[in-house]
Amino acid sequence: MTVRKSPGGRWRGIVKSGRQQVASKTFDTRREALAWVARERAALAGGVDPRAGRRTVRVLLPEWLHEREHAVSRKTYVADAALVRLTPPALAALQIGAVTDREVTRALIALNRSGLAESSVRRFRASLSAFFGWAVRERLIAANPVTGTRVPKGRGVRTEIRPFAEDELESFYMAAGARDQRLADVLLVAAWTGLRWSELREVRVRDFVRVPMPVLLVSRAAPEGVDAKVTKSGKSRRVPIADRVLPLVQACGEGKGPDDLLLTTKTGHLLHASAVKRAVVWSAVAPGRRIHDLRHTAACLWLSKGVDPVTVQAWLGHASIATTNIYLHHLGSSADRTGLDRLNALGGAGGARETRSAE
Repeated sequence: MTVRKSPGGRWRGIVKSGRQQVASKTFDTRREALAWVARERAALAGGVDPRAGRRTVRVLLPEWLHEREHAVSRKTYVADAALVRLTPPALAALQIGAVTDREVTRALIALNRSGLAESSVRRFRASLSAFFGWAVRERLIAANPVTGTRVPKGRGVRTEIRPFAEDELESFYMAAGARDQRLADVLLVAAWTGLRWSELREVRVRDFVRVPMPVLLVSRAAPEGVDAKVTKSGKSRRVPIADRVLPLVQACGEGKGPDDLLLTTKTGHLLHASAVKRAVVWSAVAPGRRIHDLRHTAACLWLSKGVDPVTVQAWLGHASIATTNIYLHHLGSSADRTGLDRLNALGGAGGARETRSAE
């Protein structure tokens, strides 16, 4: 038999190639065991079991999430679990083998029209693609229908960056320092290094290198609520420390071991955004801004002081120069500044013509 009932009441599926057993798995029901055996046999034959594709998306999602829970980070799993809630009923009711790129596109459009942010729709598409990728690996379907789809452009207003000008940054630093000097120091370091908040929380004393030049080695991130992991880009980078904040970084590392967190509260505790904001009264010292605007501030400071965009891209860890160019759009390019200087120059052609006509 390919399915046997164990003494404990569960069902064990067994797959053989000839007389050789190649796989086995235990299930709560006989139906699940038989379905698994059919899929595995199809996989051995290099095909897909057509009966497996008759199960609906709604039925299969919990099965996928059960396997997913211990295979990805907690943050990713929480985002994936939202599929159960966000998947439109029409798509959830379809047999998985009947889902095509057309049905997926309709689902994406429906979510976009519902007012969901474009970034959230992208996250939904990524989770949905992971689900159908699992279905392909399980030999439920032959191909992933999400692969050929695109997320429709969002209709909402995009969040604008609001970096501090250098004088505004100093005023912000003074106001925050009046409430908690150590946290003000940390926030100023963030504004001059461009580290993401998750990266700032995870940087260690050993990551502060003084020779041949003071830099921070950024290789890990610790988003709040999940375990530490690699940076968003998956790559390490070096970020130089400007003289303005070098003494602050040195002070943060005093009395700590190499593996200790570098940037912490004055009591040595891990940084938490909500607690930091509460301590410095963020709504009063930085009204209308987000902590992430400190990263935007660093990019704009660097560019305004003449650092070339490619270098800024490397310091920020951007995968594409197009992302870095957003800051040039915000600041204006050197050509824009040169053009404005020409417009404002005395004795220009326009002024000369006006003077002659007046004479």
